[in-house]
Amino acid sequence: MVTHVHLLPAVSLLLAVLAVESSVNIFMSEDEVKKLLGLKAQLYYVRDGVVCQNAFSFVLPVPGDMGSLHFTWHASTPVEYRLGFQVDDPIAMDPPTVNVTWNGAVPRLPSVFRVNLPCTGRVESEVALLMQLNLTATSTSTTSTATSTAAGKNVTTLNFKRRKSCSRQADLDEGPLGPSTDGHGGATVAVAAAAAATTSTRVFYISVGVCCAVIFLVALVLALLHIHSMKKVEEDSLFDSESTQGLSQPSTQTTQCLRADTPNNAAPITNYPSLKIEKNDLKPLNLPEAKSRVRDIAVARERVTLKQVLQEGTFGRIYHGVLLDEKDPKVEKEVFVKTVNEHASEVQVVLMLTESCKLRGLHHRNLLPICAVCVDEGERPLVLLPLMSWGNLKLFLRQCKLAEANNPQSLSQQDLVNIAIQIACGMSYLTKREVVHRDLAARNCVIDEGLHVKITDTALARDLFPMDYHCLGDNVNRPVRWMALEGLLHHDFSPASDVWAFGVTLWELMTLGQTPYAEIDPFEMAAYLKDGFRIPQPCNCPDELFAVMACCWALDPEERPKFTQLVQCLTEFHAALTAYV
Repeated sequence: MVTHVHLLPAVSLLLAVLAVESSVNIFMSEDEVKKLLGLKAQLYYVRDGVVCQNAFSFVLPVPGDMGSLHFTWHASTPVEYRLGFQVDDPIAMDPPTVNVTWNGAVPRLPSVFRVNLPCTGRVESEVALLMQLNLTATSTSTTSTATSTAAGKNVTTLNFKRRKSCSRQADLDEGPLGPSTDGHGGATVAVAAAAAATTSTRVFYISVGVCCAVIFLVALVLALLHIHSMKKVEEDSLFDSESTQGLSQPSTQTTQCLRADTPNNAAPITNYPSLKIEKNDLKPLNLPEAKSRVRDIAVARERVTLKQVLQEGTFGRIYHGVLLDEKDPKVEKEVFVKTVNEHASEVQVVLMLTESCKLRGLHHRNLLPICAVCVDEGERPLVLLPLMSWGNLKLFLRQCKLAEANNPQSLSQQDLVNIAIQIACGMSYLTKREVVHRDLAARNCVIDEGLHVKITDTALARDLFPMDYHCLGDNVNRPVRWMALEGLLHHDFSPASDVWAFGVTLWELMTLGQTPYAEIDPFEMAAYLKDGFRIPQPCNCPDELFAVMACCWALDPEERPKFTQLVQCLTEFHAALTAYV
């Protein structure tokens, strides 16, 4: 098992509705706001117990020269708090620290608490960070003793989001004078030499320097032209070569390359499989047409009760909800409820409804299709799915990795392989039904306390996990780091491309939710994969299991295993693990 902490992307604070009766205030001062946004104003997150939702609409960047954030807070009545952090790139940033205790009471008088953002200086990166602030307040209502007792304590989770720029230490150390520490001495010698030089000598050296520069530039242009022509020849012959040179020769890449025992990714490739159209691949329609397609599973809005928010993005939310039985209102069914906020556009609403129907009508123990919708006029559409108690698989894996978290249970290697088998079984069923998922990843799976896993649709995934999607210049956000080469180059999707994504999902499982290819620019992913490079073998991942991942990442789609083969292979590996425990 990997034990070091890997935290979520982006430094931001998201506040849920503050349900405390005390007057709580949390804001940033004018000086702090001016450093971040250049504006002379205070930025309130909570004012007199009321959440300012507009303050959390954007992820605020933190410049590289700002090493800390300052927040002012106070409460008129006793309010307890608990702090926690999640960091997207622990290589670039160490865990944040604060000048207050990790848990305690919000001060009665206005005071400032500081959040230190310590960059490691090892790599250059924009680190996404989440600071979570849990507030617990005792209800002070005296109008009804029964109401107060039932209410108990109100707990509110506040999530502040930021994006911190971190630079390499070498870049910071080398100033205009270079790495030398003798800046003043060097300047003095330079001035003395300049004063001693004659005008003719200066002209001579300047002339020689200009000539050398011209010669260097001409040589550089010729070299670039030669390299460009050679590269074109190599690209034309790359897939006609039978050698594995792309896997064995030394590389200047900073990230590890694929192991030597992985499939021959230099095998000839002439054509990729054509795009398979799913039977239930719904294209975005207008809102009335989208609603009409789900009228047969529509339920009255009065039967649905929304409880706490489980996830929230810019315009989308997932609630823990309750659906009342139509015949017997006393019978309740716990559900996930996907919906949008008042800022969502009609296009986003249509996209949520159409993508929610991705798995509709399919029945398998490892799939989670929608069970009902609410599309009443004048109301936000609600999409209902059966509740899985531990929620999103990616968030669950990352929670298990947090040292300070109260983990519901520690995951063994057998547990992780069992989860992979369930995902492969669900994907095998989709393949038989001629359905291509296109976005298989841990974020699009859910899990319960019995470690039962189900694959979900992709509705709201781009909004709830924005760091996993990138636009490559065509105004379409795609899961670039999970996509096969044919998807990146030609937008071709097939069961074979889903197999590639399954290999990346298996890597997510073994790293407990780390981001694949974290150091690779999304625009360079296609060239990186084409050159034969892959994500490295995770720590404590058996060679046999990594070999399964590597087979999924063969450049030729025909060389990748089928999901039925993956189920059989992983089942045998799980049995072997169990035999030795």
